[in-house]
Amino acid sequence: MEPSNKTQISQFLLLGLSMEAELQLLIFGLFLSIYLITVFGNLLIILAVSSDSHLHTPMYFFLSNLSFVDICFTSTTIPRMLWNIQTQHKGITYEGCITQMYFYILFAELDDILLTVMAYDRYVAICHSLHYTVIMSPRLCGLLVLISWVLIALYSLLHSLMVLRLSFCPEMQIPHFFCELSQVVQLASSDNFLNNIVMYSAVVLMGVIPFTGILYTYSKIVSLCKISSSQGRYKAFSTCVSHLLVVSLFYFTALGVYLSSAATHTSHSSAIASVMYSVVTPLLNPFIYSLRNQDIKGALKRFYFMPSLIDQIP
Repeated sequence: MEPSNKTQISQFLLLGLSMEAELQLLIFGLFLSIYLITVFGNLLIILAVSSDSHLHTPMYFFLSNLSFVDICFTSTTIPRMLWNIQTQHKGITYEGCITQMYFYILFAELDDILLTVMAYDRYVAICHSLHYTVIMSPRLCGLLVLISWVLIALYSLLHSLMVLRLSFCPEMQIPHFFCELSQVVQLASSDNFLNNIVMYSAVVLMGVIPFTGILYTYSKIVSLCKISSSQGRYKAFSTCVSHLLVVSLFYFTALGVYLSSAATHTSHSSAIASVMYSVVTPLLNPFIYSLRNQDIKGALKRFYFMPSLIDQIP
């Protein structure tokens, strides 16, 4: 078949996580439940932080931003997947695929940046506590978030514009539940060498380097933080270990998808791996970062409909 020009594309076909009809109802129910829990849990965090002046600190400022980004992150992919299963229609228009890809990259990379900034915030709070309010000033925190949004929006636009230069065959099948960059680039019928160069360079710049920085930050917290008692050292480590576990899950699965995309684009293995960082991580964040946090739980208990619910969270 001769490669068709990109202007002739009618739609992409998203094959989803499974082709078996008997599993569709199970997948629909599972992902609908995950989506509702993710949105509800992250909305609770935003509500608690915005309503309690005691939580107007850098840590909770970044946490509320992470919650907002996670809601947007999952809303970019899961509702479309649920719609496709419900209607039994796997198609997504060319324009819709590019739009989904843009916002997916935007919110995924914002998640990446916010996780990195939160690690630095914990490092300053634990190892430089006397200077914490000076270093992490409200002006700096706001500037970090603003610059992140602007730079990542441009970064996402770059990838989207580079995909627009590619050609695809009509009715191209994507073995995924959304239009992920690595999958779309590998399925192009035109030369994608430049796209791969930019994509893999971005993986190092936006993935490997921040993850290395986070690991370095936590190693400094554990080894260099001057905590006199073993109990104090354990407390400092325990406040960071859950964050590190989520960060590791996010980065290992995301890096695995993109670094192995050339070898796995014909199977569903990368789609399964993508679920871990694009669906599971936003689901875990409310539980790990805040619903087990006494300050957040205290803020939520001020709402008349929350006490009985919050008391059941361990």
